[in-house]
Amino acid sequence: MKADPQYAPEHLALEAVRRLGPEARSWAEHAREEDPGTTADALAQQAVRRFTSHARLSGAVSGAAGLPGAVVDVGVLAWTQSRMVLHIAAAYGIDPVDPERATDLLVLQKVHKIAETARVALGVAAGRERANRLFADSTGKPLSGVMVKLGVKLAQMAGVRAAKRMFAKVVPGAAVILGSWVNSAATKDLARRTQAQYSAA
Repeated sequence: MKADPQYAPEHLALEAVRRLGPEARSWAEHAREEDPGTTADALAQQAVRRFTSHARLSGAVSGAAGLPGAVVDVGVLAWTQSRMVLHIAAAYGIDPVDPERATDLLVLQKVHKIAETARVALGVAAGRERANRLFADSTGKPLSGVMVKLGVKLAQMAGVRAAKRMFAKVVPGAAVILGSWVNSAATKDLARRTQAQYSAA
């Protein structure tokens, strides 16, 4: 992602489906074996509670760490939220390993408004991943500038859009509480959109 920060959300979505999709599918299968009577909604709620707690904890840690922690946290939050979306998909019997889930991630996280533009961007990012193995296209770029761009892109993906919400994480004396609140609120918003989409599928 540092080599191609412009497409950071797309790279993260592709990698999330590759790495986290199998985990989500196994989790849902195991949960159904343990309790065959459990409903899809109940399974989805388990995922929401689990990953909202993870997001809240990382927000509190980032608040304690100040601005550097807040910048790192948006990447952690985007990854945590991607895990949640894939687990919710699996809860509703939708294959979390299907490449189309990367499109879902980008639309649900409001990186793209419609699936078609998300698919095009994913195709570009996948092509750039392959090209990057042959060409080092990040040379000559100042690392600090790349990291700022990367942080902004991942913040957008994680739902931390307003600057005041980002800087709420570094308010003296309240950063831990506010960091936890920002992450929790963004993750709950995403959970509502995800459940609405997959429960209707």
